[in-house]
Amino acid sequence: MSDGTATVDDLDARLEKHRVELTGYCYRMLGSSFEAEDAVQDTLVRAWRSYDKFEGRSSLRSWLYRIATNVCLDMLNAGNKRARPMDLSESTPLAKAALSPRPDNTWLEPMPDARVLPTVEDPAEAAVAKESVRLAFMAALQQLPPKQRAVLILREVLAWRASEVAELLDTSVASVNSALQRARATLAERADSGAEAAVSDPLDEEQQKLLERYVAAFEGYDMSALTALLHEDAIMTMPPFDLWLTGHDDIAGFMTTIGSACEGSRLLPVQVNGLPGFAQYKPDPEKGGYTPWAVQVLEVSDGRLTGFHFFLDTERWFPLFGVPLHLEAEADQVEQGE
Repeated sequence: MSDGTATVDDLDARLEKHRVELTGYCYRMLGSSFEAEDAVQDTLVRAWRSYDKFEGRSSLRSWLYRIATNVCLDMLNAGNKRARPMDLSESTPLAKAALSPRPDNTWLEPMPDARVLPTVEDPAEAAVAKESVRLAFMAALQQLPPKQRAVLILREVLAWRASEVAELLDTSVASVNSALQRARATLAERADSGAEAAVSDPLDEEQQKLLERYVAAFEGYDMSALTALLHEDAIMTMPPFDLWLTGHDDIAGFMTTIGSACEGSRLLPVQVNGLPGFAQYKPDPEKGGYTPWAVQVLEVSDGRLTGFHFFLDTERWFPLFGVPLHLEAEADQVEQGE
């Protein structure tokens, strides 16, 4: 191998080392799983092409964040703010429930933990990282102007110094501090009671048992058991549909009427947005076994489920989460095992 090839391989490895944290940064900025991955790819390509101009006055990591920030700000110039259904409309009573889809670029998208949360040894740092990709926080970030969003993420989530952020954004420390103050005020205004998911990392014994009861209730389609696990003000959403429901009575009512095709579903655990979740498969009457239906994201607080969110575009989500696009029926699996 020539020295030139070795240098190229070395640079590729050095850039690749930052992919997960950069994806987490771009995801928080953009609110989209796939746009975040595109932004990071663009960042790494730009860095590779212009590496000979990198003068080393800052660290490679800082330089990559500068490029990633510029890529994200360019992408956000279109002005699109991704949202959850409850950010766009009032809750719908079950009697008026209708499934009206909105375009994909409307919605805040789910993201596997492994793609955005780098391994860190400090438990406090890991907890902050997880909290900063939860759906409620991500939705609040989307309400900030792009530069305020960047400042808040760099300062509060990634713990950069104000002087480092000022250098990255080509602005003053005073400007950074002002932007951070305004961003904090906006987030404080949006902080609504009960919206925060309070889950341990790892899950404590009580939370683990709650999830086990949830799986048993959902797979058994036992609405009384499921209702007992839900907070009385629990929220259910189903992007790309803008419908959202509040309260265990309407949720259970929906699941036994419009959502009754989910009866007999199977759930596989996934780690999503710093929260527990499941890949949901419903029975496939044509092929047998089970077909993908949703990625579920669960919010837990005070021993109850306060929110569960069904992301239905399974052709996009299931490959992203690395889960199969078909499950065999249990009887078939037993026969194959023999």
